[in-house]
Amino acid sequence: MKINWNNNDEVKVIIEKCKKGDLMSQELIYKSFYGKMLPVCMRYSKNKEESYDILQEGFVKVFNNLSSFNFKGSFEGWIRRIMVNTAIDMFRKSKSSTLLTEPISDNSIEEIYLNDEEEKMIEELKGEIILNLIQQLPPAYRMVLNLYVFENLTHAEIAQLLGIKEGTSKSNYFKAKEKLKKLIIEYKKQHEYEII
Repeated sequence: MKINWNNNDEVKVIIEKCKKGDLMSQELIYKSFYGKMLPVCMRYSKNKEESYDILQEGFVKVFNNLSSFNFKGSFEGWIRRIMVNTAIDMFRKSKSSTLLTEPISDNSIEEIYLNDEEEKMIEELKGEIILNLIQQLPPAYRMVLNLYVFENLTHAEIAQLLGIKEGTSKSNYFKAKEKLKKLIIEYKKQHEYEII
């Protein structure tokens, strides 16, 4: 069964069937969005196992909250927000998710732009390699980097979401970019003669 997930009438039918416990409709949602949501979960996790945990917990929340989808945005976007919120919830519960408590001053953070050579280095790497390098970041750095870069949240919004100061968010972002840059340079040196 092929569904146009941008067609609200078709989505309503599937959601209604899911709410009545129709397993084929639930499976249809799961199979349609599993492949798109796994990379989102992987960006927020340290490894595949953790990303699968986020994904599974996220889909449980999707099915438990189908009645709250209001058709104002896309169904895919709604599912994606649930996955990101699930990652945030797991981050908060984790004991290893300590955020930096010492914000660095705004003057010491020049917005971290990459120079042309660094931009080229990143462009040459495959997406899965970049994802693997992001997964190597400490949890707090990874969380702030993802929220700022991929979710387009401001540092004020991130601070509110994570219960930290805005300067702490900026500091974690700054440190994440610095660490990621080092990881990329290190990776490139180790694989200098390989075709990437």
